[in-house]
Amino acid sequence: MKTNKIIPTLIICLFISFMTYAQSTTTTIVSLNQHGVLELAKEINKEANKINKNVSIAILDASGNILLLLKGDNVGPHNTLASQRKAYTSLSTKTSSLELMEKAEKSTDSKNLNTIPELLLLGGGVPVWKDGQLIGSVGVSGGGGGANDNSIAVNAIRAQHYSEKP
Repeated sequence: MKTNKIIPTLIICLFISFMTYAQSTTTTIVSLNQHGVLELAKEINKEANKINKNVSIAILDASGNILLLLKGDNVGPHNTLASQRKAYTSLSTKTSSLELMEKAEKSTDSKNLNTIPELLLLGGGVPVWKDGQLIGSVGVSGGGGGANDNSIAVNAIRAQHYSEKP
């Protein structure tokens, strides 16, 4: 009779232990989804059109995967890769690529960042934050310089109710 009560109790204890272990060894990643990416890309194009520019756009998820990569109409092909590298730079460093470029110009410690092939220290890469969580990044290229690219990205992010800072 006692064995009948001990076995269910042991099973419950093991289940609770497993659930506690599983919760402490996993993470939940919040990231941009397909709908959010498409809306953000539309907003980036809208911002670029305000200054009569076509731009190439890259949007990455929180893990650095490419969710969207668009070459701008009549924009040089190098801008497509540049937008991807700007997005990666801002995601990896959790800083806009323009801000990172400015810091690197002033700091000898940061100057060597430009030797890492995946990073591009030009304006236009901006992390995307929602409720204090990094959910992705955007890279814009072809807008007539890094300051324009950065402005286009920041304005589009804000218009979609995201933030460029935590």
